[in-house]
Order: sequence, then C-alpha cells, then structure tokens
Amino acid sequence: MPSCASSLTLQAVAELIGAELRDHAQGQTVISGVASLSQAGSAQVSFFSNPMYKPLLAATRAAAVIMDQESAAHCPVAVLATPNPQLAFARLAAVFAPAVSKQQGIHPSATVCPTAHIAPDAWIGPHCVVEAGAVVDSGVWIGPNCTIDTEVHIGQGSRLIAQVTLCRGVRLGQRVLLHPGVVIGSDGFGLASDSGRWVKVPQLGSVRIGDDVEIGANTTVDRGALDDTVLETGVKLDNQIQVGHNVHIGAHTAIAGGVMIGGSTRIGQHCMIGGGGCISGHLHIADRVVITGMTGVSKSITQAGMYSSALTAEPTLVWNRIRSRLRRIEDVVRRIGILEKTVRGDKA
Repeated sequence: MPSCASSLTLQAVAELIGAELRDHAQGQTVISGVASLSQAGSAQVSFFSNPMYKPLLAATRAAAVIMDQESAAHCPVAVLATPNPQLAFARLAAVFAPAVSKQQGIHPSATVCPTAHIAPDAWIGPHCVVEAGAVVDSGVWIGPNCTIDTEVHIGQGSRLIAQVTLCRGVRLGQRVLLHPGVVIGSDGFGLASDSGRWVKVPQLGSVRIGDDVEIGANTTVDRGALDDTVLETGVKLDNQIQVGHNVHIGAHTAIAGGVMIGGSTRIGQHCMIGGGGCISGHLHIADRVVITGMTGVSKSITQAGMYSSALTAEPTLVWNRIRSRLRRIEDVVRRIGILEKTVRGDKA
C-alpha cells in the first residue's frame, strides 16, 4: 500500500481500499486527502457509517463518500461502496497521513548508559535517559524527555512519542506505539496491614507488552507483584486508563478512555470495553465480551456477549424521585414477600 501520497485518482482510491466506485464518470477526479462529511471539499473523500449523520451526508461537498451498499441511495455525490466503511476509510487515511520521522542516532542532550545497546538506526530524542542494560532494537523512535530504566527491552519499530516512562525490566514487542505521558511498570498498589499501619509489598514482577499494541496518553500500566502484568498482541488502550498489577489483557482487546482495571483481573481476547468503566480486581472476563461505557463490573463474566450497568442522566427532579423510591425498595420487597405468603396460605 502506498504511503504519504500527495494525490490519487478516485478510481485508484477505489482499487486501493477494495471499494466499488458507483459513478465511473468521476473516476479521474483527483483526490488530495480525507475529511469529515461537513468539512470535506471537492478533492477530498469522507465516510458515512452512522445514521445519525444523515443530515451531514445530504449536505456534503466531498468528491466521494465511503459507505455501505444500503446507504448509497442517500448520497448526493460519488459513492465508494464497501461492507466496512470505517475500515476502508482508515486504510485511505493512512495513505494521506504525514510521514513518520526516520531520524537515527542519539541527540546530544540525551543521556545513554554505556552498557545500553542501541541499534544504529534507532533514534533517542532530546533529554532522554537510557539506563544500564536497556536494549533498543532496530527502527525504534524515542521522542523527547523519555526515561528508559534498567534492563528495559524495546522491540523493533516501536515508537515512544514523548515523556514516556518505562520502568525497570519492562519488555515491549514490535511496533508498539506509546503516546505522551504513558507510564509502564510503576509499582502496583500492594499494601499489607500491620495493626492499622500500611506496609508496602515489594512489586517484584514487571510488564510484558506484545506486538502492535497502542497505548494512549497518560495511561498507566502497573508492574506485577510477583508475576508480570501482560498485554497481549494487538491490544489497544485509550487515554487515561489505569491497569492494575498482574492484570492480563488478551489479544486484540480494545479499551476506551478512563477505564479502571483492578489488580489480578484477566480480560479475554477480542473484548471491547467502553469509556469510564470500572472493573474490580481478581475477576475473569471471557473472550469477545462487550462492556458498554460507564459500566461497573464487580463479578466475573464467563460468557461472550454485551453487558451494561449504571443509569443514564435524568432531570434532577426525576432523579430525586427515582432515588427516593430506591431507598424504599427493601421495604417494598419485604411487603411483597408477606403478600405472597398470604396468597399461598389462602390457596391452601
């Protein structure tokens, strides 16, 4: 697939993303980029996959819109028909994305221990610190102000954007992408009580991260207490997520922003977890589970499917009435139980 293209014909775009161009008369239209339905111009391609954006689709000035076959009749411009519009758009956007830096070497302001091993084609950016025994493989790009602690291993082609901290012994696979402020391998919240005083439990494990993992800004992944915390291949974490110690996240699971995951919980493969949720510690989440946003999970989920909890926002007066009724629910249950006993007695 070409990368960082300056322009393509619409027919070339269709071939590139595997879509059917419905208006062949527009095949030679030159495309110079991608944009949203509301902002796209006559040399840009957009996409449509959510019915709530139909008003924007009707008014779009894009050269063409990537969409599914069923929605094509509602489009006022050329259609690039495909079963998965979002995926096709992602592939096209990657073509027009800015080129990634290919800097190599070590910036003069960086501090690198002589016992660290840095591949000749890697880049260590300004004000970085690389400690003893660290290994930075071929094609790694480390942006400014990153800290790489002792015995860390960063796999081939990985990128640390800026101000990333990798603590002692952390291992990254290949093509891992860490956004600004990520902290991997800080101590887990391990404490023992000694007559009301807290005693720190040493966190002796580390963190292992598989290939093609992406972790969003200011997300933290704690090191294990004894065994390692593990993120398998293809895991995608959004911003400001807390992953507790000894958590294990299965391959190709995606977790949206603000989620908190308690220690020693195991999340299966191909799961999707919505933003703002909270998963208690020591739980097991099966493969292919979808947990919707703001959901609290306090017990294990053993079967694939979609799970939800929490209440939607209501006007304050309505919520106050709901809350008042919730407070009386125990009394209501008790009274219903008495009525059931009375009915059964009457029948006897």
